Amino acid sequence: MAADPKFLSYVDEHQADYIKRLSKAVSIASVSGNLRWASFQVKPVAIKNLSLTTDIHIHSYVKDVEAMGDFLMEQLANLGVTAEKRQIGTHILEGKEVDLPPVIIGQIGNDPKKKTLLIYGHYDVQPALKEDGWLYPPFELTPDPSGSGRLYGRGSTDDKGPVMGWLNVLEAHKNLGLELPVNLKMCFEGMEENGSTNLDKFIESEKDKFFAGADCMCISDNYWLDTKTPCLTYGLRGINYYEIKISGPDRDLHSGVFGGTVHEPMTDLISIMSKLVTPAGEILIPGIKELIAPVTNDERAKFEAIHFEMSDIHAAVGGDVTLSEDTVTTLMGRMRNPSLSLHGIEGAFSAPGSKTVIPCSVKGKFSIRLVPNLTIKSVTDYVVKFVQDEFAKLGSKNKVDVYLTHGGEPWIADPNHYSYRAAHKATESVYGQAPDYTREGGSIPVTLDFANILGLNVLLLPVGRGDDGAHSTNEKIDTDNYIRGTKLLGTYMYELAATKE
Repeated sequence: MAADPKFLSYVDEHQADYIKRLSKAVSIASVSGNLRWASFQVKPVAIKNLSLTTDIHIHSYVKDVEAMGDFLMEQLANLGVTAEKRQIGTHILEGKEVDLPPVIIGQIGNDPKKKTLLIYGHYDVQPALKEDGWLYPPFELTPDPSGSGRLYGRGSTDDKGPVMGWLNVLEAHKNLGLELPVNLKMCFEGMEENGSTNLDKFIESEKDKFFAGADCMCISDNYWLDTKTPCLTYGLRGINYYEIKISGPDRDLHSGVFGGTVHEPMTDLISIMSKLVTPAGEILIPGIKELIAPVTNDERAKFEAIHFEMSDIHAAVGGDVTLSEDTVTTLMGRMRNPSLSLHGIEGAFSAPGSKTVIPCSVKGKFSIRLVPNLTIKSVTDYVVKFVQDEFAKLGSKNKVDVYLTHGGEPWIADPNHYSYRAAHKATESVYGQAPDYTREGGSIPVTLDFANILGLNVLLLPVGRGDDGAHSTNEKIDTDNYIRGTKLLGTYMYELAATKE
């Protein structure tokens, strides 16, 4: 079923209104990472011979996250959505109990003859400061003065642009008096950029209540692989994040006094971390490679069909530093094979200068991106055994501890599901070309939560381009992607309504 032409025309005619809506959303600095307790002591000061010393404790709950939730609630209500805020608990920060931003759920339509589509988005964003290197104030949506159509602002593509896209679709149908082709249920959270705390518990608690009756799900929180080709994403790598802690003396030591006399924690740590992965990216932990599923002919064909050139990744990383010059090998390395990355060392001297210290305790941090067949538990078992065995070979008197700090399982969906077929047709209709079928190298843990808990096929339908710079300075969304993305989301609903299961 093609989208109603009146809907498509309305989107074109109201482009300025839609940009204004996104501008308002971007102006609300809903940084969930600022949800914190800060405490500090004011130094003694003298005022007219009066000496004052005091402790100040500031509860700096980010009201902007709350304000963004209120903005969404107001928008949804005006568009005919039955919406409500749901508190999902608290978390402890620096010993204090803090309310989590609410989850906003909404529904419009309950016709039993129609499919019911569940959509998800998040209304929180990453931190951003002008002095980080932004061309423009990050919380002011700024059109590129050169006329490129780029709209700069934090959250413009991750994930306020796509969320506003859904609101644009609802507004067009409401103002035109058009009936939606499907029933819509929606779930918007304000903690995605800070771990989606308690969302999995909320999904579980509402599995047989609010979420009951959903036929399939669409998430728009990822991006095209390049800047030219729309895509549908059917897989995500998971992640295991680890720390290795090496402890020795009970205090930092002077290398001139104690160097050459003690087992040094930093030396032990670097020795172990050097054995985890080769410079060519080969994971050296025994057992992990053996878990990787063989590549099927159908899978290889999907990778070979992707519109991708090595120049795309060279531009994305700022130079030719790829491990391979073969496109399929590079894509598989990014999407379907595991990788191990070293991230940093905590406790080591890093300030400018030449401090001759032997750290008494250091932590090495690394992660492994998981793919199907590599579970959090199986990989962790191999990691712990390997690190302990390698440490034992050092003959060190220091102590080692290795542990998983957080993990998310990999996810893969059936790209032949009717929801994907509908999205394929919608993409061809809006963009005039067939989409690539991709898997993401990164992780969106909530995708797996929804898929596993609700038993739904989940479609990742990106709106933004591969160069949007989510989480980076100068995050942007192109006006064309924002407007045609609105058409894509609406057209997908029409195709979904018409596609047979």
